[in-house]
Amino acid sequence: MDFSPDQKFGVPAPEDIAALTGREYLQAIIDGRLPAPTIAKTMSFRLVEVGDGFCVFEGEPGPHLLNPLGGVHGGWALTLIDSVTGCAAHSTLPPGVGFASIETKANFTRPIAPDAGRVRAEGRVVGLGRTIISAEGRIVDARGRLLAHGTSTVMALRPERG
Repeated sequence: MDFSPDQKFGVPAPEDIAALTGREYLQAIIDGRLPAPTIAKTMSFRLVEVGDGFCVFEGEPGPHLLNPLGGVHGGWALTLIDSVTGCAAHSTLPPGVGFASIETKANFTRPIAPDAGRVRAEGRVVGLGRTIISAEGRIVDARGRLLAHGTSTVMALRPERG
């Protein structure tokens, strides 16, 4: 994945994000005002769009993601689904509230070749509770063919009051 030479990766300081909603935090990553997570560089994908309960990632498989048989490892698609659904959930959270995945599962519908080109992953919240959020994710290739789909359940992590 070609990242901008100005793209920064890392974890922002807590004080830089304390007042941001989840959607504002994610938009700041897209805009380059906050660093992208290092997993984005490692796994060759990036967040490109965010809305309320919705987000889009783009990714590029390549030779650094191969399984022993020469296909793109299924863990890459699972990680992409976990990321897109987690960020869709995060986009619904108020300032100061984080999240953690409880479960992510995926179904792979066709092999992903290392030269498949850019893929698109969309995540949408389908169940929004105060603590538990459910989301669905889909990965499609440039021709719109479904490569994988899955679901995630995440838990909102609210600060303890004391």
